[in-house]
Amino acid sequence: VQLQASGGGLVQPGGSLRLSCAASVFPSEYYVVVWFRQAPGKEREGLSCISSSGVTSHADSVKGRFSISRDNAKNTVYLQMNSLKSEDTAVYHCATDRRRICGSTWYARTYEYWGQGTLVTVSS
Repeated sequence: VQLQASGGGLVQPGGSLRLSCAASVFPSEYYVVVWFRQAPGKEREGLSCISSSGVTSHADSVKGRFSISRDNAKNTVYLQMNSLKSEDTAVYHCATDRRRICGSTWYARTYEYWGQGTLVTVSS
């Protein structure tokens, strides 16, 4: 399993970005993909999750602004980020592992497969 995250960049406050997480293959028939972010000096934070069945879940910090989706034909998961704020500045990572449901809390240490991260900078 290899993941490649892309789509980061510099965006002004209030702007939008779409991140992509392309997988070589997913780890099993049942899996979830989670987007995390890590800002300087902070712990890695789980943001949004999508399961192999298409169920999604979002952290309160991004609910209503971020959405997660997938393109099964491309083995790719997307994170659409709208109304970006300066506090959204971070390195964004995608991760996947074998599990059936997303749940509502994600702990980075429990995920085996990671992409390399893509930097999002929100600044005027």
